[in-house]
Amino acid sequence: MSGFDHIDDDGFPRTPNDSSDDDVRRFRESLRNGSRDINSPEALEEIIQFYLDHEEFEEALQFAERLLSFEPFSSDAWQRKGMILNNLTRYADALSCYDRALSLNPTDPEIYINRGITLDNMERVSEAMESFDRAIELEPANAEGLFQKGITLEKEERFTEAVEIFRQVLALEPEHIDVWYELGYCYDFMEKPEESVQAYDEHLSRDPYNSNAWYNKGIVLNRIGRYAEAISAYEFALAIHEDFPSAWYNLGNAYANTAKLHDAIRCYKQTLEAEPSDVPAWHNLANAWEELGEYQEAIQCYTTALSHDPSHHESHFGRGCCLDALMRTPEALVDYEHAASLEPNIAEYWYARADALYNIGRKEDSLKPYRRVLQIDPKNADAWFDFGDTLSELGHADEAIKALEHAIELHPDFAQAHYSLGRALVQSGRDSDGRAALEQAIRLMPSLRADAEKLLNSPPSA
Repeated sequence: MSGFDHIDDDGFPRTPNDSSDDDVRRFRESLRNGSRDINSPEALEEIIQFYLDHEEFEEALQFAERLLSFEPFSSDAWQRKGMILNNLTRYADALSCYDRALSLNPTDPEIYINRGITLDNMERVSEAMESFDRAIELEPANAEGLFQKGITLEKEERFTEAVEIFRQVLALEPEHIDVWYELGYCYDFMEKPEESVQAYDEHLSRDPYNSNAWYNKGIVLNRIGRYAEAISAYEFALAIHEDFPSAWYNLGNAYANTAKLHDAIRCYKQTLEAEPSDVPAWHNLANAWEELGEYQEAIQCYTTALSHDPSHHESHFGRGCCLDALMRTPEALVDYEHAASLEPNIAEYWYARADALYNIGRKEDSLKPYRRVLQIDPKNADAWFDFGDTLSELGHADEAIKALEHAIELHPDFAQAHYSLGRALVQSGRDSDGRAALEQAIRLMPSLRADAEKLLNSPPSA
């Protein structure tokens, strides 16, 4: 939606009437000097519009109330005050103004539209819809009434209905800029990325300085793997609005996806300058350092992420991987255990925990986390192999044979699994089957020949 961005990345609202501060100062000076007759309704309307254009709503309200003292039976004046109160989030007061305006002019569709916007802001959705429908009933070709109804449908995640309404608006006003933006948003959530990109392109051809549209386009492009185009879109957004932390963050992700890790690091640092407690940015910065093999830098960043959110299981796991890479496996094990306790259904965490236990000599203790991996991911051939191989080393030959046969069933050309199966079969006294498995291992990986022949040439089991 306009001014609203999606997944875990905030955008910035647009200000379509962005005049300079000098204009505001000159206008206020003219008011102080009495150069305008502020007892004139026409002058008051001009003043109100000026403050509305500059989003100075408190000042606009003062002059709106003065206007009503001159024109207490003007439906336009009551509607104008309602619009100002809506922008001040004084929704109940705004509704009272709209109701007064309708009592004076019950067939004005614009009043129903603005009343619907306020009801939508109050999350009184069904009443908002009724108000928009009444406006459309009074004026079926009212593009603004249709557009606002589409916005409300969009907020309710009724995207298919919203698209239908927005298409009706385009039939009335083909150059309606904001409709194309909203279509891009809807198509994204409807998982129609190509249509979403096309809609954002249509919007940007009419409003090329909308940083939100460039940003949202980048989100869609990144999701479908068009990383170079996503980078370009984020860079356009940042050229328009440099102070845009979400764009810096997602630009970093796009660079990381193209293995431009130093560029990614630069972008994550820009994000953190604006939002120093942004945990995903710290995590992704750490991950980029890790990918570069700069494990100490990565550990520091993961640690900072965890200082802001101790329950961030991804950072526990990432830090554990870096500690493991530095041969600090007992410390890594602590992080793996934290990660697995925080998110017990991620097989990778249990697998890392099992491997760490194995590597520090606690082979018997590693069996339990290996079993947990296989509960979560029963088609993981590598896990079946590691589990079976460890069982074989510990002398649990029969259980090892079953595990290794699972590994081979999932991955028939898994040479190491054939070798370990051969060893376990020999251990259990099934020499003939063991020799067949070892010979298959040699065929698949000739470098195993020397080790396999030691077993093949060993005396038969009694």
